Amino acid sequence: MNGDYAIEAQGLSKHFGNLKAVDSLDLKVPRGQIYGFLGPNGSGKSTTIRMLCGLLTPTEGSATVLGTHIPGRARDLRPRIGYMTQKFSLFGDMTVLENLQFISEIYSYPRTDRKARIEELLVRYDLTEQRRQMAGTMSGGQKQRLALACAVLHKPNLLLLDEPTSAVDPQSRRDFWANLFRLAEGGTTIMVSTHYMDEAERCHRLAILDRGVKVADGTPQHLQATTGMHVIEVLAEDPYAAQSAIHDLAEVASVTQLGVRLRVLISERFDQPLEIVESALTRAGVRAESIISSATLEDVFVAVTMGPEERAA
Repeated sequence: MNGDYAIEAQGLSKHFGNLKAVDSLDLKVPRGQIYGFLGPNGSGKSTTIRMLCGLLTPTEGSATVLGTHIPGRARDLRPRIGYMTQKFSLFGDMTVLENLQFISEIYSYPRTDRKARIEELLVRYDLTEQRRQMAGTMSGGQKQRLALACAVLHKPNLLLLDEPTSAVDPQSRRDFWANLFRLAEGGTTIMVSTHYMDEAERCHRLAILDRGVKVADGTPQHLQATTGMHVIEVLAEDPYAAQSAIHDLAEVASVTQLGVRLRVLISERFDQPLEIVESALTRAGVRAESIISSATLEDVFVAVTMGPEERAA
């Protein structure tokens, strides 16, 4: 186990019958960083997180989490990790204060320090006015803050978050990420799964999963610089006509419309990508402006999750 990594996994796999939910995953998560798992529903993000925290036993492979081997010693690991799901595992018929008190009992938090710790969390996560409110009556953002407070009450070294912002508004998402950065700055390692591109960009490093397979891994900046694709942005008076003119070109791997703009991916095997696009538009009589653009994480995601035949277009 390398002390620089909170998580190291080798060949981690989970099969449900004939379905390979996670397939031979190798993973290294640096300590004290926010590591993102990006992928659509069904890509294996949740299954991986559940294996890493000991809730699921791998079919194949193994992992070392905070120096603890799993699945063999998963029980020893649990007091050192926090786990938060997208459904916010709260007791709706208990107050905010009662939820925190109950979690402190579960983790056997020292009795002499419990009151001070709970008060600290109520202030930190802006829940002081809701302390007597039933958790089931709270807004999505309030429930999210309470769930995070419960997950970190015992001061875990590792925080595993499974799509924790999927049910909240944009402001709550921004506030939530501000809290995550504060935790990381304090030394907590965080693994967070998401399908939001803007959230993935906030991570120090991230892996992209596609149908159980890791198809990319690195910093957002590195992934954007190594897509293997030219990115052409097209601004057209008639985006639909422009897309029709470009879509079936042999050199074009992908065309995505964003409002009045198109994002066109062409393999770096082809020279002069701008001329390829502009020639097609001219032949179709479409008035448009085209420029070479830098790759976004969405471009990266499209590039690494397309089939081999599309990448080789």
